Amino acid sequence: MADITDIKAIIYTEKTLGLQEEGVIVVQTSPRMTKNGLKEVFKEYFGIKPLKVNSMRVNGKVKRFKGIQGKRPDSKKFYVKLPEDAKIESLAV
Repeated sequence: MADITDIKAIIYTEKTLGLQEEGVIVVQTSPRMTKNGLKEVFKEYFGIKPLKVNSMRVNGKVKRFKGIQGKRPDSKKFYVKLPEDAKIESLAV
């Protein structure tokens, strides 16, 4: 079952701030999170039923440090459409 600890961050960029004006927030999660799991988390912890959820896998970048190759962790990004009257206090910028 999905848990709120699977949510890593809410992404704030120029693009996502523009989407927030339309009622869409962008959430970065662990790769094991599913659409239905994210909907359950939003219902349970925020009391909001999302209208629509789109997901996108993000592969971690391969980086090199002092000649040693490493890889950043994979994650998932979700675009969550909220109802017009829904507000989340923790999302205030």
